[in-house]
Amino acid sequence: MIRTLVVDDDALTLELHRTYVERLDGFVVAGECSGARAAVSAVLDATTPFDLVLLDITMPDGTGLDVLRTLRARGATVDVIAVTAVRDADAVRQMAALGVFQYLVKPFPFAVFAERLAAYRAHREQAGATDGEATQAEIDALVGRSTARIPLPKGLSSGTLDRVAAALRADGPLSASEAAERLGMSRVAVRRYLEHLVGDGVLARGARYGSRGRPETEYAWVRSQANRS
Repeated sequence: MIRTLVVDDDALTLELHRTYVERLDGFVVAGECSGARAAVSAVLDATTPFDLVLLDITMPDGTGLDVLRTLRARGATVDVIAVTAVRDADAVRQMAALGVFQYLVKPFPFAVFAERLAAYRAHREQAGATDGEATQAEIDALVGRSTARIPLPKGLSSGTLDRVAAALRADGPLSASEAAERLGMSRVAVRRYLEHLVGDGVLARGARYGSRGRPETEYAWVRSQANRS
């Protein structure tokens, strides 16, 4: 079992993430913390080491960056997945430099959470089974990185998803019809990508009210939420 420490300063979010972990095969919640100092102590003082920390970034008594810097300085090699609403690119770069395995942005559905932790579990299994001279894929697993992307729903392609996301980031808010016109796609096809990005927390769905008729759904890029946890 993958012993997991869940860290979040919001009680409801802490409970939600605990229930998410408990629904997954191969994982067990071995500890919970609501602050930065408590998280450091939990990892460093654990009688039985944790395998994985689900780490919030913004907490009243410190940041996830502080936690991770302290753990690495003290020689702790525990794996970390950042679970946060912070989208600031500099924070992402710093967490990546400190060796986070994933950076998961709130809010997200259980399906996304399950996919990311399944990828982590596969990484651990591959890394644990590697001995002697390693292939490139095995080396990627040993250093905690994978060149593979999380599989998309059937019928969606990663290249098109990137194009749709880029269009909304540059020109949004857009309706499905407007996005389809810009991208040279059908409205039905582009809507599938837009709804996938909403579920992934990248886009927000809203209503656009015109002078007459039914309101039209529009999609907007979710801006940086660096001041939220």
